[in-house]
Amino acid sequence: MLHRAKIAVMSVNLTVTSHSLLSDTDLAEMRRLFDAEYRADFGDWNPAGPYGYAPADWHVLAWDGGCLVGHVGFQRRVIEVGGVEVAVAGTGGMLVAPEARGSGLGRRLLLRAQLAMTEDAEADFGYLGCRPAVVGFYESAGWVRIRARESHTDRLDPTRTMVNDSSPIMICPALRPVTDWPSGDIDLRGGAW
Repeated sequence: MLHRAKIAVMSVNLTVTSHSLLSDTDLAEMRRLFDAEYRADFGDWNPAGPYGYAPADWHVLAWDGGCLVGHVGFQRRVIEVGGVEVAVAGTGGMLVAPEARGSGLGRRLLLRAQLAMTEDAEADFGYLGCRPAVVGFYESAGWVRIRARESHTDRLDPTRTMVNDSSPIMICPALRPVTDWPSGDIDLRGGAW
């Protein structure tokens, strides 16, 4: 495992890249970052189906020199909320390298992703599911927790539909303010991010 001194977050360069334009270096660095964190528990990282979750169309990458120290990805998808179609940027793959944690880099990644959700993906809202322990982190970057029943394809068995009515769901504004979010049950029309 690569051990590095704490980094200065202001020296980190953020880039936004379409999944189709990722270079071999980008993919190798993403694999290194994700495998260092998750390989022991979840196996090798796969960009086409990261740990069974829906893949990203866009990636916000945080570079410290030639080393990737942070990532967040999102996929534009039209979902159904209370019978209404809503274009979201389903967000996942939020990861900051240990040497950059606590520096504010995660918040910078999310703010840059929110801009890309609007400019590049033309999504109405950002959307993600998370563990209760990280709700405060997402709130610090402008995300808002909503409560709804969510259904999505199971990440390990795509023939099964999973229903969630207790895990945190977060949204953020993109083309529309969070006050425009419709009420009702949510159908992700595919896998979670």
